[in-house]
Amino acid sequence: MTAQSQERFLRISDVIARTSLSRSYIYALIGRDEFPPPRKLGARCSRWVESEVDDWIAKIG
Repeated sequence: MTAQSQERFLRISDVIARTSLSRSYIYALIGRDEFPPPRKLGARCSRWVESEVDDWIAKIG
C-alpha cells in the first residue's frame, strides 16, 4: 500500500505568519500572479494550499 499525503489548507493568518507579509501585500501579489491564489471552500471561506505556499517560500528564499 502507498501512503496518501493529506493536503493541508492554511488560513490567511497562517499565510501571514509563514511569509511575514501583510494581508494587503499578499493580495497584491496574487493580483500580479506572483503568489498562489486561495481556494474557495465556501461562500465566505478561502484557504491556501500549504504545499503551494511552501513552494513559493522555497522559490523566493
